[in-house]
Amino acid sequence: MTASNPSTTLGKEGLGQQPWWVAEWMELINSYRYKKRLERAWIYAREGNVLSIRFEGRRVQARVQGTEAEPYKVKLWLDVLNDEDWDFVLEALSQKARWTCQLLAGVMPDDIERAFAASGKRLFPFKLQEVRSECSCPDKANPCKHISAVYYLMGDRFSEDPFVLFQLRGRSRKQLLKELAERRRQQHGGERSLSSSALPPPDPATWWSYNAALDPDLVVITPAMEGSSGLDEAGELPLAAEPRFPDANQRFRERLQQHGSQLAQMAMLQAMAAGSDP
Repeated sequence: MTASNPSTTLGKEGLGQQPWWVAEWMELINSYRYKKRLERAWIYAREGNVLSIRFEGRRVQARVQGTEAEPYKVKLWLDVLNDEDWDFVLEALSQKARWTCQLLAGVMPDDIERAFAASGKRLFPFKLQEVRSECSCPDKANPCKHISAVYYLMGDRFSEDPFVLFQLRGRSRKQLLKELAERRRQQHGGERSLSSSALPPPDPATWWSYNAALDPDLVVITPAMEGSSGLDEAGELPLAAEPRFPDANQRFRERLQQHGSQLAQMAMLQAMAAGSDP
C-alpha cells in the first residue's frame, strides 16, 4: 500500500489542538535532548523543506531539502508485530464493539493499548529509540533535523488517519477492518447457530417475564463497579460543541451519570426488598 500525505507544511500555529494519540507521538520527538536541533527541524516542517512524504507499506519515505541542492532521503519505520502477536490483538479488539466503531470513525480509542497488551506489545513506541530511522545527510546524529521534521509532519498525518500507526505495525486499514469483521461474524454467527438449534424462538408477549424460581444461594446482587456503566463503555459522546456554553457537554454527561446512579440505587433497593420477602 502506498499513501501520500498531501500536506508537507505546518502553519505558524503548528498542529493546533491535537487528538491525544497525536500528542503522544509528538511527546516522543519533544523528549529529544538536543533542543536546538528540534528548533531547526520545526522550521523545516513549517517552511516546506519536507518536499514529500509517502507511506509505502510498513515504512515512511520522505524527501527533505537541506543545505545541499539534492534533497536528502529519509526513512522511518517501527518494529512490525508478527502474525501471532496480531492474532492476540485482533481477538482482543473483536471483543469490544466500541473499539471498532471508534476506529471506523477515525478516532483512536484512548484505551487501545489494552488490546495490544494481550500480545505483550505496544501500538505506540515507548521511547524515541524504538522509532527506526535513516537519513542520507552527513549528520551522524539520529534523529537529525531532517528526520525530526518528518516526525512533526507525521503527527499531522496521524491526526487525519490513526490507521497509519497500525500500518507501521504491520496491518493496513483494509487488512485490519477485514479481519475484525471476519472475527465478529464468526463470534455472532456461532452464537446464533447455537441459540437457534437449542432454543425455540422467543415469545414477544413474555419477553420481560421470568417465572422460574431462583436459588437464593446462587444470586448475588451487587452495584456496578466504578467505570463499568453503560455510559463509561460508550466512551466519548458525539456532542456538538457550543462556544457560548463551553461546559455544557461536561455538565450534560455529569447529569447523565448522576441520573444513572440514582436509577441504579433504586433498582438495588427494589431487588434487595424483593429478595427479603418470605
